[in-house]
Amino acid sequence: MRPRPLRVLTPGRLLGAGLVLLVVAVALWIVPSNDYIFLPDRAHPVAPLVSVQGKHEPRDHGGIYYVDVVVRKASILESLLGGLHDGADLVPSTNVDPPGVNDAQRQAVDLREMKLSQQIAAAVALRSAGLKVSATPTGALVSDIAPGMPAVGKLEPTDVIVAVDGKRVRTPDDVSAAMAKKHPGDPVTFTVQRGSGTKVVHLRTVAAGNRAVVGIFLDQSEDIHLPIPVSIDSGDIGGPSAGLAFALDVLEQLGINVDHGYKVAATGEMFLDGHVGPIGGIKQKVIGAREAGVDAFLVPAGQNAIDARKYAHGLRIIPVDSFRQALRALATLPPNA
Repeated sequence: MRPRPLRVLTPGRLLGAGLVLLVVAVALWIVPSNDYIFLPDRAHPVAPLVSVQGKHEPRDHGGIYYVDVVVRKASILESLLGGLHDGADLVPSTNVDPPGVNDAQRQAVDLREMKLSQQIAAAVALRSAGLKVSATPTGALVSDIAPGMPAVGKLEPTDVIVAVDGKRVRTPDDVSAAMAKKHPGDPVTFTVQRGSGTKVVHLRTVAAGNRAVVGIFLDQSEDIHLPIPVSIDSGDIGGPSAGLAFALDVLEQLGINVDHGYKVAATGEMFLDGHVGPIGGIKQKVIGAREAGVDAFLVPAGQNAIDARKYAHGLRIIPVDSFRQALRALATLPPNA
């Protein structure tokens, strides 16, 4: 047998192979996967975003901080290697985008949720300060949509239902009463306010037990009138989870000592009755609060608080389920030397 010739990689071949590997690596880093990645972001002071008529400048070194999460499509490489970043979580797209809502629509929903959370935060804070806030029921707010139901792709979270089959509705109970007259398979027409526009949506009901449904969850929508001007500019940050932080800072700017000299981060969805609701991304938010060097972190009581303590690493975690409880908890902290 004749010996097989030895193949030697020349510098040109080595360079070519290296370029191919580089192109593949860059492609894996740039090309998005089907997953999203959640990343920590350092907590930010709220005060620069909030303007209250008659604003009082703080007299101590404390401050209220809000925490957000960087959410974007993960690259293929990040998806394959589990995130590649400290504090990162990979999340399937089905857990990020509501049913029937694409990425652009979700971002629009997030911004509408942020705007609503700002109005509610201001109202809760002013009421806590003893000022009169009026709230008039205006319809039924779509808070969530069940997967696989007729409303998917037709209605969106933050839509406000103002009429059913042409009849004006002002509360979720009004919607429920209208739907109680339906049988599975019946058509139903919703008139909704979406952002600054109005949309008419035609659906056909399906059976859920012996009820006719379209698969929506509703909260009360209200037109809030504040006794003094409050402005909150959060830019392109979306979602409702900064509500508690906004409410605390509005009260601080009214001249009420809320932080008691501490740097306090806060997260939680704020509701008009003052209760604090759970939020997502608690792992990343705890890390962001730690990186900002805050003294304490107010989080919604329950599972959020349990999860927050896993990543606290010495950061004081304060669980709260209402705005009033948050104020009491801060007021009972030991004096900050």
